Parts: sequence; C-alpha cells; structure tokens
Amino acid sequence: MIDSAPAVLIALGTAIVFVAAGVLYVRRRAMSVEDYLVARNSAGGGLATATLVASVIGAWVLFSPGEAGTWAGLVALVGYGIGQAAPLVAFVFVGPRMRTLMPDGHSLTEYVRHRYGKAMHLLILAVVVFYMFVFLSAELTGISTAFNLLAGTNLGLTALIVGLLTVAYTAYGGLRASVFTDGVQFVLILPLLIIAFAVALAALGGFGDAFGPVSEERPELLSFTHRPGVEFGATLIIAILAANMFHQGFWQRVYTCADSTTLRRGFAAAGAIAIPVIILAGILGIWAVGKGLVTLDNASAAAFVLVGDVMPTWAVVAVLVLALALVMSSMDTLLNGIASAVTSDLAMMRDSMSGSTLLRYSRGFTVLLILPAIFIASQGYSVLYMFLIADMVCAAVMFPVFWGLYSRRFDGRGAVISGVIGLIAGVLFFPTPEAPYLTGWIIDIDWATQLLVSFGAALGASTLASLALSIIPSRESYDFTRLARQVKLIAD
Repeated sequence: MIDSAPAVLIALGTAIVFVAAGVLYVRRRAMSVEDYLVARNSAGGGLATATLVASVIGAWVLFSPGEAGTWAGLVALVGYGIGQAAPLVAFVFVGPRMRTLMPDGHSLTEYVRHRYGKAMHLLILAVVVFYMFVFLSAELTGISTAFNLLAGTNLGLTALIVGLLTVAYTAYGGLRASVFTDGVQFVLILPLLIIAFAVALAALGGFGDAFGPVSEERPELLSFTHRPGVEFGATLIIAILAANMFHQGFWQRVYTCADSTTLRRGFAAAGAIAIPVIILAGILGIWAVGKGLVTLDNASAAAFVLVGDVMPTWAVVAVLVLALALVMSSMDTLLNGIASAVTSDLAMMRDSMSGSTLLRYSRGFTVLLILPAIFIASQGYSVLYMFLIADMVCAAVMFPVFWGLYSRRFDGRGAVISGVIGLIAGVLFFPTPEAPYLTGWIIDIDWATQLLVSFGAALGASTLASLALSIIPSRESYDFTRLARQVKLIAD
C-alpha cells in the first residue's frame, strides 16, 4: 500500500505525460476530418502492432483474467487468451476484404447501412455504441478500483483525473494522437507487466512455492480438465470474438494501417502477444488463492490484492503506472471509436455538412461521452452483467453482419430476421443477474453453464438462419462494387 496523496500525483504525472505526447505530436499538423477519424494509411508495421496491442489490452487485463483464475483456473485462462486473440485473427481475413470492397470507408456501421439498409444499420449502431460505452465505463471503473485498493484513493477523484486528461488529447488530436500515444504506451506496458509478474514470483519464493499451496488446496485450478474452467473458456472464446468484431477502434485501424499486408501482420502479431499477456495476468489471481487472500468480495481484484500484499512500494508504483498506461491506451481508442462511428454516420446522412462542422461535432461528442462514464466509475458498480448482455447481442448479430461481405444473395431483410432469431435464442437461456449465473431468465439447464448455452444458441441460431435465407433467391444479387461507389472520403 502507498498513501493516497502520492498516488494522486502518480496519476496526474503519468496522465499529463501522455496528454503532452499526444498534443505535441498533432499540434503542428493540419487536421482534416479523415485524419481525425481514421488517419488513413499512416501506420507502418511496428506502429500498427503497437497501437493494436495497446488498444486491445486495457486495465481489464489486471482484473478479469485474475478473477477467472480464482475459480475457473488455468484452462479458463488459456480459453481467455484464445478468445482475445480470435477477433484479431479474424480481422486478418475480414479487414483486407473490407478495405477491398469499401476502400474509402470509415466504420462498420457505414458498411452495414449501405449493405443492408436502415433497419439493420440502426440495430448495429446501437450494439456498437452500447458495447463500447460499457467497455469505456468498465475501464474507468477498473483504474479507479485499482487506485482505491492500493492507495485508498477516492473512486471519483481517480475517474475524474484519468477521464478528463484522456479526453483532453483524444478530443484534440483524434485518431492520430491516439495511435501515437499507443506507441508510447506500448513501450511501457509489456516491460512493466513482465516486471510485475517477476517481482510477484520472487516475493512468493519461485514457481514451486507460488503454485505449491494451490496444488495442495485447489488442485482443480491447475487442471486442464476442470469442467467449469473448460466451459467458461469456451464461453469466453465466443463472447470475446463476437464483441470485438463490433469494436469500432479496430475498424478504424483497418484503414489506419498502411496497406493490407501491414494490416494482416499487425493484427496477427497483436493476437499472438495477447495470449501470454492474459495468461500471465490471470496467474496472479491463482497465486492469490494459494496465499489465502481471495474472498467472495475481492475476487474481481485478486491480482491487486496479491500486489498489495507481497510487493514492495516501488513495485506497487510500477503497477499503478502500468494500470494507467493500460487504461488510457484503451480509453482513447474507445472514445475515438464511438465518436468516429457517430460522425461517419452523420456525414453519410447529412452530406451537406462541412468537414469543419463534422470535426466540431466529433470533438464535442468525445467530451460528452466521458461525463456519464466518470459518474458510473465513481459509483464502483459492477459492469460485468452489462458486458454479458452486450456480448450476447453481438454473438446474435455477428454472422449476419459479416456474411454479407461474402454472400451476394443475403439481403438486409435476411440479416434482420437472422439477428432477431439469434437474439431470441440467446435470451431464452440468458442467465439472471445473480452470479455465478447458473439459472436462466426463461429456461434453466443443468448440463452446461447458462452463459455457454446462451452465447452458443445466439451464434448458432443466427448462423443457421443466415445460411438458410441465403439459399432463398432474393429480389436481386448484391453488386459489391456499390460499396466502393457509394462510400466516399469525407471532404473538408
């Protein structure tokens, strides 16, 4: 533990460094709407990998994997890692396809509007904004909780500092500032995470002493046949894959990458890095169980409980800096992503609006987003159930959305019908809010977890419906060249 006042200074100092880096980088550059929203073709191989890793690994990595480790064990962490890598690998294939069909694009919602029409567009816009806002609130809640656990800092104060300073450079510099600061944060994140893991390992006496108590008291946590862990890992693969396919920050970076080759390499490298990062972070939670530090009340912060118990003060400071780098790297992506989706849709629906006006709207929307997120974070709410709802909705509409990139015979009506069928199937089995989510709102089962069946039913039903409706001849076969003709660059 450290005192609250030094912790506040650490938060201020670290955040100000990132603000200065972002602002100074873009200060002398002319900022067009295109630069602000997608920074088209500007990131080479190294920077592409850095911005993707920094965007995908947020403060959640110090909470969720550790919590999963406390009850689902090592096999769930492997599933967690695969799940986080899965969407990045998927982008290796769908990203270049989107760039080919819609070379002047900006967002996923833009593609959905032109490919499927207004009804599907409104549904997907709601899904994207809801999911990313929940993610944003979760990140702020996570960093506020971390500082409260390790330094007793007020939740609202931490949320205010981090939220306002992140939005300062994000609203000013848009995606160009975000990508540049991601590169700076990437240089810190991996070394600090390795240092934190190594210090914790040394403090526990090495691998034998760290895993020994777990092997004796909770051997199932180290078993790769632990059924709750296997089922939870499978659930995470579906949930994370589906949700992150609607992460507008990733779709921005599809166009930020210099070319399709850079895109493939960047997303593939980020996926490969994500797996060991999540496993290492989750092991801290397993070690906390071995030390007898985990209770029902603190399982979600197991890694931080271990850090506060075994690490020296300098290492605790390093973990706080790590948490700040993680949260700001993902928050600026989320803020930019939501603002980009709304702004590109606004440009599409109000084509007479000037670029400077769109830029003002985008900056204003970015600032407005942070205010409710700060409020939610100051309350210390659990956002897990909201995350689960968003994940299930994403699982229900994922296949219908992306099937349209490949099938000419699948139309907007089929996409809406398939998505609704998936939603109904998922809702039938979706669990009640009371953890550990063993009972459903409508149908209870006892042969698998409610979450696994709910996500699997949502994805499976919508996939089968989409394939079946693709067989039925539609009024016309879709001409993919329409996307390139209809989606244009936003003029200044």
